[in-house]
Amino acid sequence: MSESEHGPKPPGEACAGARLHIVTGKGGTGKTTAAAALALALASGGARVLLVEVEGRQGVATLLGSPPLPYEEREMMAAPGGGSVSVLAADAEAALLEYLEMFYGMRRAGQALNRLGAVDFATTIAPGLRDVLLTGKATEAVRRRRGGRRRTAEGAPTAPFHYDAVVMDAPPTGRIAQFLNVNSEVAGLARVGPIRNHADRVMEVIRSGQTRVHFVSLLEEMPVQETRDGIAEVGGLGLNVGAVLVNMVRRPLLDEADLAAAAEGETDLDAMAAGLKEARLEDARELAAALAGELRAHALRVRLERRMRSDLEDLGRPLLELPLLEGGVDRAALDSLARRLVEQGVRL
Repeated sequence: MSESEHGPKPPGEACAGARLHIVTGKGGTGKTTAAAALALALASGGARVLLVEVEGRQGVATLLGSPPLPYEEREMMAAPGGGSVSVLAADAEAALLEYLEMFYGMRRAGQALNRLGAVDFATTIAPGLRDVLLTGKATEAVRRRRGGRRRTAEGAPTAPFHYDAVVMDAPPTGRIAQFLNVNSEVAGLARVGPIRNHADRVMEVIRSGQTRVHFVSLLEEMPVQETRDGIAEVGGLGLNVGAVLVNMVRRPLLDEADLAAAAEGETDLDAMAAGLKEARLEDARELAAALAGELRAHALRVRLERRMRSDLEDLGRPLLELPLLEGGVDRAALDSLARRLVEQGVRL
C-alpha cells in the first residue's frame, strides 16, 4: 500500500530506527537546547539516552543550571515512562588519555604528557585527531553493550545495548562536514595502525543506517542558507540527513486579512485611534500610528518566515517545529519542548 493511502508519515519518522542522532546548526539557533529536547523526547517511554556535548562549552550544564560537568557519563534528566538522559561533556584531552590506556596501556605516561602540555599540543597541531577522539567517544557509546562482550557460539552479541540512543550536540553547521569526515581528517596522521583502525570504526557507525544528522534552523535567511549548504555537504559525504528542527517558531498575532493589510501599511488608523481613545489612553492618534508601525513589522516578519519555511520545505527533509518560549529555557521548558517533539512523532 502506498504512503498516500496511509496518509503522510509524521515528521518524527526521520528519527525512527536511528541510534546516533547528530545535531548541528548555525550559532544562535538554539542547537544545544534542541539537542537536549530531542534526547528527552527519545527517552520518553522508558528508553536510556546519552547526550554528548563535544565543543567544551559546558552548554548542557548551563542549560540545566548545573555546575560544570566532569568527563563522565552522569544521569541528569528523567523522562516520562521511566526513561532517563545521561550527559557526557566530552573532552579531547581526557579522551586521548583514555585512548592511550585502551590501546597502549599508557595512562600514567599519558598523564605525564598532559602535565607537560604535550596532549594539548598534539591535538592542536593535529585537529583531525581531536575530532576522531570526540566522535569516537559518541560512537563507542552507540556500540557499547550492557554486561560486557558476551557472545553466542556463533559470535553474535547476547547483551542489549547500554544506551537505546545517543544524541550528539555537534559543532556548528559550518564545520560539521569536516568534523564528521574523520577518515579524511586522519589520512595525514596515520594510514595504518590503531589510530587508523579507530577512525575506521568511528566512520563505520557514522555512515551506517543507524545514524542521522539533524539540522537546527530559524526562519531567517542566514540559518536557512547554512542549513541548505550543510545538508548538501553532509549528503555529499554519503551520510544520512535526518530532520530539520525549526526552532523558536512564533505564531502570527493577526488573521490573514489583517496581516495583509498591515504588511501593505493599510491598517485603519482612525478605527485604532478610536478604540484607544475609548480605552481612555492619552495621545491616541500618536499611539495608533506607533502600533500600526509595529503591526507592519510583525506582518513583514511573518511573510519572511513563511518564505523561509517554504525554502526549508523545498529541501525535502521532514520539518520538526519547536515553539519560541518566552522567558528563556529551563528544565520545565525543556520538558515542554520534548513533549512537542513527541507529539510530532519523534520516537526510537
